Amino acid sequence: MPSGDTPTLGAYVASLKAARDTVRDRAAFLERSGRKPHAPTVAGLDMVGLGGSCGKPAFGLGRTVTFDDANLERLERVAAEFDCFVEYGAYPHLKLLDGGVELAAVQDWSVGAFVFLRPGYDGKEALLSAIDTALR
Repeated sequence: MPSGDTPTLGAYVASLKAARDTVRDRAAFLERSGRKPHAPTVAGLDMVGLGGSCGKPAFGLGRTVTFDDANLERLERVAAEFDCFVEYGAYPHLKLLDGGVELAAVQDWSVGAFVFLRPGYDGKEALLSAIDTALR
């Protein structure tokens, strides 16, 4: 990706992943790693990494969140606004009612709260902003 271009979130995430033929290429890894300081923001929140298994970009909320009944109720209202339901596993996942595609997951760690977001979702800015607001 040429410098100076502002890639979409999806293109940025894709640019960090290794093609099968480059997984042992140190120089290619270093080139990809050089992109990390230029991570995009979405809805005013900084991208702080990628999900290890899902590969979704993670955005830090800038604070810790402790889940309780009240903020989960607010999160469920956000889900309903975006035609989603909340699936509760190790942490809440917002999934589309139609087909169950995961749009976001919220992790509540002792060092901070993070939202993992589907980069190709057209409403990602509004969804991330609504989650942020709901969990304040």
